[in-house]
Amino acid sequence: MITLYDAARCPYCARVRIVLAEKRIPYEPFEIDLSDRPAWIYDKNPNGKVPVLEEDTLVLPESHLIMEYLDERFPEPPLLPLDPAHRALARLAVERFDDALGDDYYAFRRREENALEQRLEELDVSSFSVFASIAYVPWVIRARDMLGVELPEHLAVWLDDLTARPAVRDELEVVAAL
Repeated sequence: MITLYDAARCPYCARVRIVLAEKRIPYEPFEIDLSDRPAWIYDKNPNGKVPVLEEDTLVLPESHLIMEYLDERFPEPPLLPLDPAHRALARLAVERFDDALGDDYYAFRRREENALEQRLEELDVSSFSVFASIAYVPWVIRARDMLGVELPEHLAVWLDDLTARPAVRDELEVVAAL
């Protein structure tokens, strides 16, 4: 059985929840209070961060690695493209997340100088695979629904298209409950 050490408000955890739902993988969630992390979580991830996936003897932190692991371990339906070049580009898009969106998202939340609205305007999701879309969508949802940022037209359309997927619709409900 898979256990996911999770936090509802964490967009990194949302990535993993969406992948688990897309692939219909049963798992046991274990909610971590991010404002009062248990000491033992540092045994699972020395940074004390979630998500952490545990399966048998495997303890795997870091959302992008968990996403890749789940896509390989449970190949149907595939989330990464089948073509090796497109797979590499999807991984590159996720690798560049902080530069493309993450850094300014967190600066916006801290009320520091940022370019979140510009980053959202410039974010080219037209070539995103399902895998890359899952990696970015938790922040786009939270920017719109929690931070009150108006999405540019191309992102609003992209998000509307993604919400046709039950796994993404479920995440909208998680965010609405926060």
